[in-house]
Formats: sequence, structure tokens, C-alpha cells
Amino acid sequence: MATYDLEEQEKIDGLKSWWETYGTLLIVVIATFIASIGGVKAWNYYQQQQIEQAAELYSSLLQLEASEDSKKISDAAHLLMEGFPSSGYASRAALISARASFDSGDVQNARSKLQWTLDNTKEDELKDLVRLRLAGMLLDERKYDDALRLLDAKHGESFDGLYADLKGDVLNTAGKIAEARVAYQMALDKMGKKGTYYNIVQMKFDALVEAK
Repeated sequence: MATYDLEEQEKIDGLKSWWETYGTLLIVVIATFIASIGGVKAWNYYQQQQIEQAAELYSSLLQLEASEDSKKISDAAHLLMEGFPSSGYASRAALISARASFDSGDVQNARSKLQWTLDNTKEDELKDLVRLRLAGMLLDERKYDDALRLLDAKHGESFDGLYADLKGDVLNTAGKIAEARVAYQMALDKMGKKGTYYNIVQMKFDALVEAK
């Protein structure tokens, strides 16, 4: 029994010695691990709340869209753009606001919303679409070089035909007929040879050929 007690005491003394050396470190490691788990859960909860709030605001914006009140639509979009700029809802809200502003004649606000989307969205297709809309507005303002810079930007292959067609419009309006024909031909090559849009581009191309 005495031998047993001595062995037990040695084990206890060994544990005490180990704890004095590593106990504090162990507590820190365990506490950090627990905190990290709690932190991840808290962050996920926060992210979910942000998504839900953004979705609610976007739903309200869609209801306002039917009213065609560009001021109210712009204010609602602003809340999303300021509060949830990295969400997909914010970019779509900016596009809705841009359209409403343009339809009401507020071209400056429409352009600013489009530019915001171009600068903030992480979706390449939205960027491609926004460049088209901005380039169209710049064409209306006869800012041909600025429009061409947007249309020369890298974009998705599915937009090749649309970009080339609008580039043809810009070059044609700028009086660069030969370059416009090249752009229209590129647009035709990228489009399917059926459909109303293809026929429209073909008519524009043919008109320039006849004017040669």
C-alpha cells in the first residue's frame, strides 16, 4: 500500500509540475478555440441578418418601382447602396434607380447610379450591361471617345454582338463610316442569323455599304 501511495504521489507531483509549466498556455489555447467558435457563429449570424435586411429593403424598392416616383425610388436605392454596398441587392437597386431617373429626365442621377454599379458590383455580367447603358448615354451626349472607351473594355463573350453593334452606332454618328461598317460586320458575325435584332443590324450595315 505504501508503495502504491508513493507511486500515486509521484504521478500527482508530475501533473502539478506539468500544470505549472503548461497550464496557463493550455487555458489560453482552449479559451481562444472557444472564442473562435463563438466568433464564427456571431459573424455568420450577422451576415445572415444583413442579407435579410437587404432583401427586405429590395422588396420595398420593387413595390415602389411601379409608382414611377423617381425620388422615392432613388431614396430607397440609396439606403441599399449605403448600407449594403457589397450585396447583389444594392447593385440591382442602383440599376432600377438609374432607369427611373433616366425616364424622368434626370440623366445626371441616372449616370451616377450606373457608375456606382460599375465600380461596386462583383458580377461581371452586370458590369457588361452597365457599360452598354453608359455608352448609350454618352452617345446621346455626343461624347464619342468616352463611349468607345467603355465599349473597348473587356467583356463577356455573350455581349460581343451588342458591344459591336453599339460601337458601330457611335462610330457612324461620329462620321467614321468605314470603322462603323467593320463594327456592324463584327456584330453580325457574333449574332445568330435569325431574329429582329439581327435584321436591324443588317439594315444598318447595308445602309452604310450603299452610302459608300
